[in-house]
Amino acid sequence: MDGDVRMLVADGVAELILDRATKHNAVTPAMAARLAELSRALDADDGVRAVLLRGAGERAFCAGSDLNALAAYPSAWHFRNRVEYATAIRNIRKPVVAALQGWVLGGGAEMALSADLRIGAETMRLGFPEVQRGWVGGGGASQILPRMIGQARAARLLMLGDPIDAGEAERLGLVEEVVPQAALLDRAYAVAQRLAALSPVAVQSVKAAMRMAMEAPLSAGLTYENEMNVLCFSAGDHLEGIRAFNEKRDATFTR
Repeated sequence: MDGDVRMLVADGVAELILDRATKHNAVTPAMAARLAELSRALDADDGVRAVLLRGAGERAFCAGSDLNALAAYPSAWHFRNRVEYATAIRNIRKPVVAALQGWVLGGGAEMALSADLRIGAETMRLGFPEVQRGWVGGGGASQILPRMIGQARAARLLMLGDPIDAGEAERLGLVEEVVPQAALLDRAYAVAQRLAALSPVAVQSVKAAMRMAMEAPLSAGLTYENEMNVLCFSAGDHLEGIRAFNEKRDATFTR
């Protein structure tokens, strides 16, 4: 149904699909609540080992928050207590791959930043236009973007609000790979499948360690990394990795 968020699960990969193609997959409060609900559910599901986040249709990944819905909040206090959908994506412990096409704007761009890996189509146009409309994004862009690409480059994107194309997004390191539009979903799904085939303890541990690097001083981050390594060894998946290496085969992690 138009305006919904759907989830499909197969072979360890959960697809979160923004399904409002006629409105460039702009997010309503109901969709934000659904995204948060599904994010918690897939995190608790041991059958899900990786997540693919994508938009329906071909014109947009997500154009951000529905502007009419933003205007409908009865007060700033009610807006303050909204469900923040980019934060819901960022809080997923499992690896998240975002498939980006067409318009990737505002809160949609913040969801993309909240993913771990981003595959872009040649059609993508990524931007943070909130300043042009009189406000600042509330899904993490002002904090995450400078850490990813540096203060000056982030300032240009956030303070001017103009979108960039796929080539520049790749040069800045905002997407890891750019592919033709027709190949986007297959490529993004293949990356998610590779992640799902790895040890979930190892993948989630390295994700947690990298997130710590965004916040902690180096000494604390190095200590945390070592503790994550100890956690992996205590889980025992390393034994299958060693066996597979010695037997010259791919490892099979069944946890």
